[in-house]
Amino acid sequence: MHNTKYNQMQVVKYLIWTFLPAYIIQIGAAYVYNHMSRLIGQLAVAGMMFIPTFGVLLSGNKLKGMGWKPQIRKNRNTILIAWFAPVVLTVIGAGLYFLIFPGHFDLTGEYIAASGGAEALSQMQAQGISYSLFALIGVICSMTYAPLINMFLALGEEIGWRGYLYPQLKAGFGRNKGWILGGIIWGAWHWPLIWLIGYEYGTATGNPAGYFGFPFVGMLIFCIITAGWGILHDWLYERSGSIWIPSLFHGAINAAATLPFTVCMANTGSARLLGPSPNGIIAGLPFLAVALVLLLRREEERCIEKSQTD
Repeated sequence: MHNTKYNQMQVVKYLIWTFLPAYIIQIGAAYVYNHMSRLIGQLAVAGMMFIPTFGVLLSGNKLKGMGWKPQIRKNRNTILIAWFAPVVLTVIGAGLYFLIFPGHFDLTGEYIAASGGAEALSQMQAQGISYSLFALIGVICSMTYAPLINMFLALGEEIGWRGYLYPQLKAGFGRNKGWILGGIIWGAWHWPLIWLIGYEYGTATGNPAGYFGFPFVGMLIFCIITAGWGILHDWLYERSGSIWIPSLFHGAINAAATLPFTVCMANTGSARLLGPSPNGIIAGLPFLAVALVLLLRREEERCIEKSQTD
């Protein structure tokens, strides 16, 4: 991963094999989601996370050298960051969102009920479990076992994005441009779902009223968010030398991202573009701020290196 040589033809092949099957799956999953079974549609989307790995193999590349040893002792601090930083940054971002939109804060379970969990909510309440306790349990799960479980699904994407594509883009365009371009590509990979089922900001997230500029504003914002997330993922990958660490971070984000919805109104309209999940611009600010610091730090290092060379 440290001595990558940019190969434009191989990158193009990878993108074709990664985008074409994924877009076909997303179109089919959207039809199933909207007309047949939401659960089956969601399972198809989950399975799609392995497409980037197949893209690496089908484009004639190998998985060797991606850092398959977790090196737990060496990466102890990095593992802690990958495991716990997402929930901390998510909670901070959600807190910022609810400070701006206090009327959206809800502890009645409205969102869960609107998302098809009304029966489960009733059973929980019948057993004497308060909704606030349920929300707290969700936070505990996202900080304990959920990131580890999600890591194995996230690995399917991380092999393709951080394991193959990001090193190629950094070799071809420089670290910072490679980071940003990689994040935009990662976000664009989800576009059919954003368009067809309102993934991340619309109907698929319990927001049937939709949002301003649907679906294009959602597509743009998600690419901004994935650009920031991608920087954090790849920084962890560079720091650890193990593909398991960004996979853990990815899994931890997936575990934490739905937590703010458990304490939010079901339908917030265009405000969904802002939060409370970290894929919103306001709630995502903690992630974006850390990513910006890493980006600027690298630019400063580059300027210092250039001045020393001159």
